[in-house]
Amino acid sequence: MRSKVTKAVFPVAGMGTRFLPATKSVPKEIMTLVDRPLIQYAIDEARAAGITEFIFVTARGKNALEDYFDHAPDLERSLRKAGKDDLLEVLKSTNMDSGAIAYIRQHKAMGLGHAVWCARRLIGDEPFAVMLPDDVIAGDKPCLQQMVEAYQETGGAMVATMEVAPDRTSSYGVLDVESHNGAIVKAKGMVEKPAKGTAPSNLAVIGRYILTPNVLQNLNKIDRGAGGEVQLTDAIAMEIDQGRDVFGYKFEGHRYDCGSKAGYLQATVAFALDRPELQGEFQDYLHDILARRLAAQ
Repeated sequence: MRSKVTKAVFPVAGMGTRFLPATKSVPKEIMTLVDRPLIQYAIDEARAAGITEFIFVTARGKNALEDYFDHAPDLERSLRKAGKDDLLEVLKSTNMDSGAIAYIRQHKAMGLGHAVWCARRLIGDEPFAVMLPDDVIAGDKPCLQQMVEAYQETGGAMVATMEVAPDRTSSYGVLDVESHNGAIVKAKGMVEKPAKGTAPSNLAVIGRYILTPNVLQNLNKIDRGAGGEVQLTDAIAMEIDQGRDVFGYKFEGHRYDCGSKAGYLQATVAFALDRPELQGEFQDYLHDILARRLAAQ
């Protein structure tokens, strides 16, 4: 029986410059899809996968993110007095029990690998998940839950992966594939942001990982890689060089890159259309906009 994955690291120290000026005062992770912030989607996915300990790697200016998961007695009291029990239930999903969540500061922006390394003392010698809130994944079964179930069969390190257009591979970490077994692929190498035309496949790594403590040791050894940052992909690739297994998991679901404006807007539309109370009115509005645009051409 493999060790259960009960800890997850959420690297949320980035400044979110692509969303300025909004992110001048609001952490990117608090920006909302419909009525829930990006970070809430990641937390809900983690809970569904059995995660009970949540480690946030933050930076200066992220106080609103920390406050979001705290209890709000005055608001709760007001809602209770007004008889708004449905909203009280909604708030419950945003509250974290004492000790369930920890915050660690990343004082220098040195990349994803460095952010994960900052959490090493809280991770200890257990397998752990890493979740990037920018990647919002919609599916019948949450992505990390799919991966945890697959990990119980495979062990090793595991990354979520999906096919991308060949001209997009230079924006991702990419797997060099040894073999396929349904949704699981065994990797014989990984390349971070390969130059155009040099990618070993079109299977890109996206923001869900299940890693072993060995990866933390590798992060101690590696130098800065692509973009002058400490790359998590490089530390995972070292696992292969050291004779340990690394797998890619082709998850079922649709991934939205909410770190980009286009991806964020696409996710907003998709999640709004998926809400029964909004679907009809919002769909009619979209049809009306498209009709007017077509008529104007």
